[in-house]
Amino acid sequence: MAKTRPGRAGKVPVAIWDLLVWAFQVECVGLDFDEMGSTSGARPGVGMEYILMKRGDLGCTIDGGGRSDPHPDADLVASAVSCLPEGCGGRGMAACIAELARLGRWPDQWQHMTPSCEPAAWKDHWRGRFAEKSIWDGPGRWPANQIGRDDGYCCRVVFTGMAAEQARARRAWLNWWGALLELRCTFQMRCDLTGFMITDEMPPRAPWKKRS
Repeated sequence: MAKTRPGRAGKVPVAIWDLLVWAFQVECVGLDFDEMGSTSGARPGVGMEYILMKRGDLGCTIDGGGRSDPHPDADLVASAVSCLPEGCGGRGMAACIAELARLGRWPDQWQHMTPSCEPAAWKDHWRGRFAEKSIWDGPGRWPANQIGRDDGYCCRVVFTGMAAEQARARRAWLNWWGALLELRCTFQMRCDLTGFMITDEMPPRAPWKKRS
C-alpha cells in the first residue's frame, strides 16, 4: 500500500491483509494486551466490538512507533488484533499477525513441507563431509567371518516433511486465515474506519491445493 494517510477523499477500498500491513508496517502501531482489562479472562463478556466502540469514545490512545502519532484507523486495527478472542488464537495469534504484517509476509511453513530423507548425523573428513556410519548389530547383519572393510555398516536417517508435519503447517495457515476473516467481518459490520472500506478480498484459504 502507498505510504499515505487516507480519509481526505472518501474511504479507500482495501483488503483486510493490506489494512494490517498498513497499520503495523507503515503506521508502526503496537499491540496493547492490557487494554480495557484484556479479553483473556480478566473481563469476561467484553468482546472485540465493545473494545473498538470504547476506543472510539476515548479517542484512540494506543502508543505507536515512528516519529508521529499513528492514524486513528491504525489504532483501531491494533485494538481489534489485540482483542482477538481465544477461539481465533487469542494473544498468540495476535502477536503472530502483527509480526507477519510488519514483515509483509504470509505464513509460509506449509511451502517447505516436502518429504525428504537425510542422514541423522554428518561427519567432517579431510576429503569432505560424509554421512556418519555405524556398525549394524541388528538382524540381517553379515556373519563376522565374512565382513569386509565396508560391510556391516549402516547410515541412520531421519524423515522430515511427512504427513503429520504437513498437516500441522496447514492447520497453522488455516488458523491465521480464520483470524483474518474474524477481523474482516468485525470491520465490515462496524464500518467505523474513517479512511477505509474493507472489501471481501482474502488470502487463499488453501494455497496448497492445485487450481483446476
